[in-house]
Amino acid sequence: MKTLDDRLLSLDFFRGFTMFLLIAEGTPLFRHMVDPSLNGTLVHAIGTQFHHHPWNGLRLWDLVQPFFMFIVGVAIPFSVAKRMKGGDDFSQVLRHAALRSLLLLFLGVTLASIGPGEITFQFQNVLAQLSVTYLVAVFLMRFSFSTQLIVSFALILLSYSLYRFCTITGYDQPFVVDRNFGA
Repeated sequence: MKTLDDRLLSLDFFRGFTMFLLIAEGTPLFRHMVDPSLNGTLVHAIGTQFHHHPWNGLRLWDLVQPFFMFIVGVAIPFSVAKRMKGGDDFSQVLRHAALRSLLLLFLGVTLASIGPGEITFQFQNVLAQLSVTYLVAVFLMRFSFSTQLIVSFALILLSYSLYRFCTITGYDQPFVVDRNFGA
């Protein structure tokens, strides 16, 4: 049986809060809160926080995916340490992470690809993206903190460079919606 000593309660609370947001999104509540008849009310203002901002703004709903990435990233060192303490070597930890990543990828692609009347393969949801980032992060746990820091900054610089200096026609405008590298 798990005890509270085995858990980081703040992370569990944050994970629960994020899951609550996702579950609540499946209800009609947030759609009703932004009904045009409620324009200018506190209910409408709160309701808009549960819809993505069209382009150059930030709302609570825009943070749900980063929340998930953060939660997974914070949990990885605890998970790896627990498995190592339980007798696994790093190759076993990495194998477990690879299997988990494959499952996340399968679930992510399956959930995003099956739509009404058609099947299209997409890689644009948090589960599919977590499948890749999770495996990379677990792999990096093998290296020193300074190596992890260097790789992190290199990835940030790579991402910035792709947005800023992309020369693919039609995707070379980093600050224009649907015309940048991430589009």
